[in-house]
Amino acid sequence: MIYRALVRPLLYLLPAEPAHGLTFALLRLIGALPGARSLLRWLLCPADPALVVDVLGLSVPNPVGLAAGFDKDARGHDVLAALGFGFVEVGTVTATAQSGNPRPRLFRLPADRALVNRMGFNNCGATAAAARLSKPRRAVVGVNIGKTRSAPEQDAIADYVRSTEQLARHADFLVVNVSSPNTPGLRDLQAVDRLRPLLEAVRVEADRVSPGRRVPLLVKIAPDLSDEEVDAVATLALDLRLDGIVATNTTVARQGLRSGAELVRACGAGGLSGPPVAAQSLAVLRRLRARVGSRLVLVSVGGIETAADAWERILAGASLVQIYTSFVYEGPFVAGRIARGLARLVAEAGYARLQDAVGASAD
Repeated sequence: MIYRALVRPLLYLLPAEPAHGLTFALLRLIGALPGARSLLRWLLCPADPALVVDVLGLSVPNPVGLAAGFDKDARGHDVLAALGFGFVEVGTVTATAQSGNPRPRLFRLPADRALVNRMGFNNCGATAAAARLSKPRRAVVGVNIGKTRSAPEQDAIADYVRSTEQLARHADFLVVNVSSPNTPGLRDLQAVDRLRPLLEAVRVEADRVSPGRRVPLLVKIAPDLSDEEVDAVATLALDLRLDGIVATNTTVARQGLRSGAELVRACGAGGLSGPPVAAQSLAVLRRLRARVGSRLVLVSVGGIETAADAWERILAGASLVQIYTSFVYEGPFVAGRIARGLARLVAEAGYARLQDAVGASAD
C-alpha cells in the first residue's frame, strides 16, 4: 500500500506529535476543497445497508468509529467521516482551554504497533469546540469531556457540568471520560461513590440545556480496573440508566511488549494504546456484556486493527467499535477497509444485518 510504503516512512522522519499535526492539517485542507468530501465519501465510505447500526437513537452508517484523541477540538469531523468512519468521537474537551503536558508527550513503539501518550487533555476548551459543533454537519459526532487539570478535585463535578452546558446540545452522544491516566486524580473518579454524583450532575445538565432531546450519555472506563470495579461501574450504569459504556481507554501496564526495554523507558509515563491493550479491552467488554446484556450500548476500543478484530468485539457484545492507533499505523483508508471486511463477515455468517450479530458469542 502507498501509505505504508511511501507516506508512513516520511512521516516517521518527524516526532510523533508533529507528524500527527501535519497529517491532520493536510486532511482538513483536502476536506476544505470544493467537492472533496463528497468525492471521498463516494470512494471510501461503504454503502452497505447491512452495516447500518440503529443505536443511541441514531442511525450510524457503519460501526467503525474514530476514538477520542485524534480530533481534540472538533476541527475535522466531517472530513474524517468522509474517510469511511461511521462516527467520530471528538475531544477530550475540557471546560477551560489548556496546553496539556510538556512535550514530548506522544511516542511510537513500532515493534508493537503501539503508541504511548501523556498528552494531558490539550485542547481549546468547551466554548471553542461548541462553536465548531454548532455548524451543520453530516457526520455522527460524539463529544468526550474530561476534567480541566487546574480544577481542584472538589470542583470536578462543577467542571464537567460547565463542559456539559456548552457541548451537550451539539453532541449526538456525550462521553464522560474518567479514565485517562494523564490527568492527576482523574481515574479516582471511576470509584462508584465518586462517579455516581458526577454522572447524575452531567445527566441533569444535559437535560436542562437540551429540552426535548435526551442526549445519550456514556462513560469511558480504563482497562486496568479489577473485575470487581468493572462490575461496580456496570451496576451503577444500569442504576443511573446510562445509555452505554466505552471500554476501554489506554493502559498504564507495560507487560509483554516486543519493543526494547530502553525504548519503553524512554517513552516514560502515559497511556499505552494499540495491540498490547487488545486482550485487556476484550476481557473488559466480555465482563460488561455478562453484567449488562443488551440493556446498555457497549462501545469497544483498544487494539482493533482488522475486520476480524472488530467482528470479535461485535460478537462479544459491542454495538460499535472504535480505532485510533491503527489509523496512525495503517493510514486514512483503514476505517473503510475494516467496514468492508465486516460486511463480508456478516454475509458469511448468514446475518441480514451486522446489528443482529451483536453479542452472539456471549449470549
